[in-house]
Amino acid sequence: MISHAVIPAAGFGTRFLPATKAQPKEMLPLLDKPTIQFVVEEAVSSGIRDILIITGRGKRAIEDHFDRSVELEEYLKKRGESELLERVQRISELANIHYVRQKVQRGLGDAVLCAADHVNGEPFALLLGDTIVRSKVPCTKQLIEKYGRLKSPVIAVEEVEKGDVSKYGIVDGTKVDRGMYKIESLVEKPSPEKAPSNLGIIGRYVLTADIFDSIRKTREDAGGEIQLTDALNLLCRERDCYASTFKGERFDIGNQLDYAKAFIRFASENRKIGADLREYMEKIA
Repeated sequence: MISHAVIPAAGFGTRFLPATKAQPKEMLPLLDKPTIQFVVEEAVSSGIRDILIITGRGKRAIEDHFDRSVELEEYLKKRGESELLERVQRISELANIHYVRQKVQRGLGDAVLCAADHVNGEPFALLLGDTIVRSKVPCTKQLIEKYGRLKSPVIAVEEVEKGDVSKYGIVDGTKVDRGMYKIESLVEKPSPEKAPSNLGIIGRYVLTADIFDSIRKTREDAGGEIQLTDALNLLCRERDCYASTFKGERFDIGNQLDYAKAFIRFASENRKIGADLREYMEKIA
């Protein structure tokens, strides 16, 4: 039903400078795996094999990561590192991954517009490259199943603390089912006093191709960027769109504190070092 996934990964990652001066923030690792690999694996686990990653200048490391590394594979083979070799080879076999560049930084909406030709009029999944969702059923698959019933765009949301609504796009919607809301409007990063709800958009969407027309009609904001939230507002005026909660745990890799929390969480659960790390954290607590 949904055969394309789009992953925007073109931002500068300024909150992680100077670490992101020469590498994309999407390549920041959670122990031994870069953030964007988790995102690609979610798309694949949701049944999608065709993935378009929107990159920008200085993002070549993403392409290299998902490509073959013949020299490294040969080195591991000679050393008898069969487990590592298998893990490295599996990366390049995950999916059919394509790339297109957002030539100028003009916001998330403009980045998504770069995918218009690739999806060729079909509905598609959109996964932000700096957000990880862990769940028994992949978050994207949960949205795909809801899209199959509704035949309308579906956006993943979660209830956020009132004091945090200014960090998110917020949904104003009418509840139509358990965890499901028909969207009336969306507000980008409102103040707590003006927020219509505490339903925050978390970076997972299933969208129809008419979103591209809405993006083209969207005006730049005061910072010269085209916001996807503004384009979705236009789309929701023309057709039914829905917001849905999901079962799972989200990790925002876009800011330093949440990245540090996610790193500790993943590392503490690692079968090789987790026990020693938990012991160390107890010692310094």
